[in-house]
This record gives sequence, structure tokens and C-alpha cells, in this order.
Amino acid sequence: MSPADVMLWGVLPYVVLVLFVGGAIWRYRYDQFGWTTRSSQLYESRLLRIGSPLFHFGLLVVIIGHAVGLVIPKSWTAAVGVGDAAYHAMALGLGAVAGICTLAGVALLVWRRRTAGPVFSATTANDKAMYAVLVLAILAGLATTLVSTAAEFTGGHEPDYRTTVSVWWRGIWVLRPDVGAMAAAGMVFKVHVLVGMALFAIFPFTRLVHAFSAPWFYLFRPYVVYRSRGEATGRASRPARRGWS
Repeated sequence: MSPADVMLWGVLPYVVLVLFVGGAIWRYRYDQFGWTTRSSQLYESRLLRIGSPLFHFGLLVVIIGHAVGLVIPKSWTAAVGVGDAAYHAMALGLGAVAGICTLAGVALLVWRRRTAGPVFSATTANDKAMYAVLVLAILAGLATTLVSTAAEFTGGHEPDYRTTVSVWWRGIWVLRPDVGAMAAAGMVFKVHVLVGMALFAIFPFTRLVHAFSAPWFYLFRPYVVYRSRGEATGRASRPARRGWS
């Protein structure tokens, strides 16, 4: 374990956390008018209607997959009868489909920004940097899925990310990151983690910050109650009629 490993896997994650949390707080307090997607739907909507759902729904599945892979220890899945082969088959099936959808969605969004004149004019240097890091993170994620699955089914010797990256990631939250475990991970996983940390570091300072304002409360709000169209009672009432009359 070298000093570089300690800096990359023992110190850098906390620097990124400070930037992520501190940047979000600063942005919310001092730049609330900029806390937006800066929607360009009025400029062009045809490609947006295709690319945006592809990107967002694909990204949602990717996030769920990362949560399962990083949070749930390997011993837990083994305890419920999910072997390595079955786990990696599911990871390949869901991860590859979700990753390809996310990549296709962001590719359409980038193409739209480059080819639609008004949208391109509204694109800032900040947006270009954000898209570059985002695309790199998606490509690196697809590479890790293919590498880990290929190693499982071809008898390769690529270290299992659930005994390296996942162990290191869980240790971060209890202030005991396992630097040695992360140092033992494959190079493709290290690249993916580094690009992912770069994405989280710039997250609060880009349009991605609008994710914090997603209307999650809609999932838990009460049902909307409509009045009955039956005959009302009272002096001012009149018989119900068909249509809008």
C-alpha cells in the first residue's frame, strides 16, 4: 500500500464529500435562482422527448444497481442462495441494459445540444465539462460490468468488486476506509471510482443539482379526491347533464 493509495482511497473520498455537501449548501444559500436545469425545451423538444426519459430511467436503474452492489455484502447474497454466477448474470442483464439506455440517452442529449443552434448557444463551459465527466463515468461503469462478468464466466482472475470496492466504500461511512481492499481492485474499477468521485465533486456546481429538487413527495402524497358527478342537493342545484353543459 503506497502513499498514493492512501491519498486516493483514504483521503480523497472525504475531500469529495466536503465538496459535495458544502457545495450543495453554498449553492442553495447563495444561488437559488441558478438551482435549475435551465430547461431548453422551448428551443427543441423532439430529441428531448426521447433522450431525457432514456437517460433518467436508465440512470435510476443504474443507481439502484450501485446501491445493491455497494451496500449489500457478498455474504448476504450467498446466505439467501444467490451464487456468484447468478449474481453476475443479473448484474450483466440489468446493468448492461440500464447502462446502454443511460448512454444512449445522454448521447442524444449531447447531440441535441451540438446540432440545435439555440440549445448550443445556451450551453456553457460548465455544461460541457459536466457532460464529459458524465459520459466517462457511464462508459467506465459499462466497462466494469463487462469485465467483472467476463471474469466470472471465463474463469479470469479479476478481483471481485464486492470484496474490494464494496468493502472500501462501506468503510468510508464509518471513517475506516479499507485502503488495501481498494488498492487490490482492478484498474478498470479504480478508473470508474475516480471518475465517479470527480462527478460527485462537481455535482453541486452544475445543472445536476436539480436532482435535489425532484418532486419525491409526489410518491407519498394523499390520493386526489374528486367530487362525485351524481345529482347534487340544495336550492341552487340542477340535474346533471352529459358533457360540458
